[in-house]
Amino acid sequence: MSRTWKPSSFLTGSAALHAVAAVGAAAVPGAWPWALGAVAANHALITAVGLLPRTDWLGPNITQLPDASVPEGGGRVALTIDDGPDPQVTPQVLDLLDECGMVASFFLIGHRAQRYPALCQEIVARGHRVENHGHSHSHAFSLFGPSRMRQDIARAQGVLSDLTGQAPRFFRPTAGLRNPFLDPVLAQLDLRLAAWTRRPYDTRDPHPERVLARLCRGLSDGDILLLHDGHAARTAEGQPVILSVIPMLAQRLTPNLRTVTLHEAID
Repeated sequence: MSRTWKPSSFLTGSAALHAVAAVGAAAVPGAWPWALGAVAANHALITAVGLLPRTDWLGPNITQLPDASVPEGGGRVALTIDDGPDPQVTPQVLDLLDECGMVASFFLIGHRAQRYPALCQEIVARGHRVENHGHSHSHAFSLFGPSRMRQDIARAQGVLSDLTGQAPRFFRPTAGLRNPFLDPVLAQLDLRLAAWTRRPYDTRDPHPERVLARLCRGLSDGDILLLHDGHAARTAEGQPVILSVIPMLAQRLTPNLRTVTLHEAID
């Protein structure tokens, strides 16, 4: 399955700038330094935009749940959990989610899923969804060309689909960083890019209260929240931060907000 790809206005404008620069340099040879400078500046801007996880300049990017009819005084937030599965942390996360009556979308790394297939199946059995976080989780992902990018995402898609019987519908790149090749690749694979509304930096900050404060500052209906079961920062007692944050987050959500999966909230 694939869907039609349409370049963003920013990429269309960038392509037009390249064309104008080429024509201008050919028509007025003495203007080539200006043409080259304009192209170089555009490339620098494209690179900078790729470092902004929540921007839609490179293509559609889900940073908020769509509006939906909800009871007065109620609302929905999507809890997304990245970088698993982790055999030490993920089972505890699943138990906490059960205790708190919460559901989550787990963005799983393909090569880790291969190592812990039973844990992937347990995520689904507990009523959660698995989504695609790439196979390699390479920190150089935003430097990949289209072929390597497609291979990495497709490999994770196959692994997760085969292990769980759930085909992921959403993709999130490593740290949210990307380049202009990602959107057409996702169109080919019929996946949608999903970022977040609130990022608490729980892979760096060992203080659960500060992590929770970042998640809940201005928390409202439609927010997409990010936490990590893999690569989680550790408290002074050595406990992964997410294990302290989930119960506190549940108290903030009840009774006005309930958690939903991305799959449930987005057609």
